[in-house]
Amino acid sequence: MINEAKLGELMGRMLGDLGGAMSIALVRVGDSLGLYKALHDKGPLTPAGLAAATGTAERYVREWLAAQAASGYVAYDKATGTFSLPAEQAMVFADEDSPVFLMGAFDAAAAMLQSQSRVQEAFKTGGGVQWGDQAACCFCATARFFRPGYRANLVAQWLPALDGVVDKLRAGATVADVGCGHGLSTIIMAEAFPNSQFTGFDFHEGSIDAAREHARQHGAGNVRFEVAKAKEFTGRGYDLVTFFDCLHDMGDPAGAAAHVRRALKPDGSWMIVEPLARDRLEDNLNPVGRLYYSASTMICVPTSLSQEVGAALGAQAGEAKLREMISRGGFTQVRRATETPFNMILEARP
Repeated sequence: MINEAKLGELMGRMLGDLGGAMSIALVRVGDSLGLYKALHDKGPLTPAGLAAATGTAERYVREWLAAQAASGYVAYDKATGTFSLPAEQAMVFADEDSPVFLMGAFDAAAAMLQSQSRVQEAFKTGGGVQWGDQAACCFCATARFFRPGYRANLVAQWLPALDGVVDKLRAGATVADVGCGHGLSTIIMAEAFPNSQFTGFDFHEGSIDAAREHARQHGAGNVRFEVAKAKEFTGRGYDLVTFFDCLHDMGDPAGAAAHVRRALKPDGSWMIVEPLARDRLEDNLNPVGRLYYSASTMICVPTSLSQEVGAALGAQAGEAKLREMISRGGFTQVRRATETPFNMILEARP
């Protein structure tokens, strides 16, 4: 027998999910054409006013605004026929420095759709999909998604949670940021601690090119970037090594940990920032876990399986599995230094 109440509940969830999925393109249009920012800066506006402010066609803008209002992404005033972007929505859609700016997540969702055929084929073979073979916008989307959290937390909370690291950085330390992608984490640290020297490493040449361009734009003179794998990055005697949201993507995380151990000073620290997850599946069946398991299926697991060993920890590996990999690399002290709703921050010492 069909339980009508359960079916109705499921259909309600499906309507919400489909509405969100069909909004991805519209949200990205609003971002690309500056519609959200114009509403934020100049609203409330009529459709004609928003079109005039952004150099777009009123008829398209009118339909876009209706969809956004139905989603609750913009507010509609029926008395004046105007639309506005409330402060809370502006933090999500318009303010790139907001800690909850989520436009990168919409970009990542679009990238996953573009990569579907490659990942779908890997389902049949059990093989991987190399990071460089993901949809081209995946790399920019990943950087954009993580940037708000790094800007909000890295210098203010995460580094101070480590044992004595901030004092070293202020005095002048050497830092390796491994798996740096577009280098945003590296540059944020370099700007905050001008007496220290930072090197960002990533195995994806295109990302390193982007990181170097970002460094030029920011005028950061105490940072450089090199193409290198996590088990092969150069240098010894680092005071700090950082891994931001990348250890679980690696084919051989234990091997990467062993290389970090060799590269650190005897009193050095390794900071591992990973997606927040509990150790049991049932404890991750929540909205954050849903996002991370989805991204892990399409990006993280295929990336790891394309490399040597292919550990495929996944984005919801949990602290126990991460500790196992870190300990296998020769670290004897591992602790959770702090956490956010999206990340756990581990500190490993020799």
